Amino acid sequence: MKIWRLFASVLLLAGAAWSQGLSGDQLGEHDLSASSLSAVKGGVANACLYCHAPHGAMTAPTPLWNQQLSVQTYQMYGSTTYHQTGLQPPVGSPSKLCLSCHDGTVALGQTVAYGNVTVGGTMKASSNFGTDLRSSHPFSLKTPIADAPNLSQLLQQNPAQTADPAVRMINGTIECTTCHQPHFQNIDKQLPQFLVRDSSSSQLCLSCHDPARLTSGQANQLAGWALSAHATSTATTSNNPYVGGYSTVAMNGCNACHMPHSASGPARLLRGADQLDCMNCHNGTNTQPLAPNIFAEMTNSNSVTKIPHPFPSAANPHDPLEPAVLNNNRHAGCVDCHNPHATQAGGALTAPPGIRLSQTAVTGVSGQDGLTALTPAVNQFETCLRCHGTSSGKGTTTSVNYGYIATRVLVGADPLNLIPQMAATAVSSHPVMHDRSSTLLQPSLLPQMLNFDGTVSTRGMGTRIFCTDCHNSDDNREFGGGGANGPHGSKYNHVLERRYDMSQASTPGGLMTNALPNPDLTNNGPYAMCAKCHDLSLVLSGSTVHQKHVNEVGASCSVCHTSHGIGTPSATITGQRLVNFDGAVVAPNGTTPVTFDGAARTCTLACHGATHDKSIY
Repeated sequence: MKIWRLFASVLLLAGAAWSQGLSGDQLGEHDLSASSLSAVKGGVANACLYCHAPHGAMTAPTPLWNQQLSVQTYQMYGSTTYHQTGLQPPVGSPSKLCLSCHDGTVALGQTVAYGNVTVGGTMKASSNFGTDLRSSHPFSLKTPIADAPNLSQLLQQNPAQTADPAVRMINGTIECTTCHQPHFQNIDKQLPQFLVRDSSSSQLCLSCHDPARLTSGQANQLAGWALSAHATSTATTSNNPYVGGYSTVAMNGCNACHMPHSASGPARLLRGADQLDCMNCHNGTNTQPLAPNIFAEMTNSNSVTKIPHPFPSAANPHDPLEPAVLNNNRHAGCVDCHNPHATQAGGALTAPPGIRLSQTAVTGVSGQDGLTALTPAVNQFETCLRCHGTSSGKGTTTSVNYGYIATRVLVGADPLNLIPQMAATAVSSHPVMHDRSSTLLQPSLLPQMLNFDGTVSTRGMGTRIFCTDCHNSDDNREFGGGGANGPHGSKYNHVLERRYDMSQASTPGGLMTNALPNPDLTNNGPYAMCAKCHDLSLVLSGSTVHQKHVNEVGASCSVCHTSHGIGTPSATITGQRLVNFDGAVVAPNGTTPVTFDGAARTCTLACHGATHDKSIY
């Protein structure tokens, strides 16, 4: 017995000498000795002996391993964009050494050389990964590693290596010790997580993931990162909720959205599932200066009911490999319209119809055929056409989710497909997908668009407009509000930025149930959306048909005009000047169908309890 105690003392002394050879902060939380500052402490005085033993350790694996190894198998990471093949880490593999403590199946202090060492305290929950590792960064990969557009080309060499000597491949693959140095906790002073290098500004991630790499036939999803807002913003973060631990958005970089372990959104290791990931910063609280508060535009706040673009459901999330045309799969998640790796701060807004900086490097759909994917989209409307073009499953014209929808007399095969309504071949349309026709200039058109308060904005009335000139946040910054730009949500129906009342009738041809005679023509009135671009005083001047129907009858613009456009004419509706009646408000005049002749400037119909037979407008 005395001999055994003497031998144990020799081991302790040898271990002490070994630990003294370490420099810097040494073991940190991995120091389980009784005198350490770790939350977990044991009865052995020397810290090294909890993992290593100079004698009596396992014959395999090295280095002189002393902690009993886990024999568990694991559920490994996977996603639609993951190209690798994961392997169960063998019992003797480098990562299995770490998991002998961190998978939570073997108690701390279960040593090979010294038996069970009494250990008190509890390991941090964030360090106990369990056996379901689907929400942790992949490791123990089958070699050679499969190529992928965003991986460093150095990983394809033999032997594989990263772009940073501090980040080492282990036997040609990624293991825990590729990113973690178990003997030194504070190499990264801001994130004391045993990282092999300072990880601020995404340095650790970028050692393997290369935004600048160009490959044929595959898009690099990280392209544009160097100029992106998330890589360059100096806005400070309060880290409440936690978004990476560093002091600025740029320093957090990848860590702001991704978690290397225990991610909430396992596919692609997101901090929050789907667009909740973005709301950690875009909620009006987490950065200074504040990032655009998108959360407020998509939820109810300050007693204001917002109508948002549809939130993705858990069963219907965005996926990077989904087709450009979202058939039966409509979900307006943040990353359907924004590329977080390339999005740039709004700053100076581009002229229509070009894509805006916040939508840099997003996917779109061609307005020519409604099918061809455009990566990246060049024009803003191309991103909208992913859902509002040829896609199936858009809903119906009787949907009330976004307010009343007019039932147009002249309809196409798909009344919600905006491509034929707004294409260059359309009879008439708002100039979103084509230049404004110089032969059909409206006398009422203002030289410049108006701000919310009626003052003149900096936006001149050019040859094109954006979708977001009508569909926008009701308090967007572009036109004088304090909120985020873009169709995230609005207190007005159809995600319109301003009030646009639509007349209705209990029966076609009858009196209108929500008539507004002598309406308020100011910026707060029922025609505010149209008044942004059109001088309503000119529209209603004199004894025009507009003056009579608006002032006397109280009809809205929507009774006679469609807002997007008219693709092809019919024998009864010629379609000039966006005239396409709401069939739920107007009715045929006896046996004569509802007609509009743009050339003769006449219409025949019944409306507001009156009949019109070739009335001149």
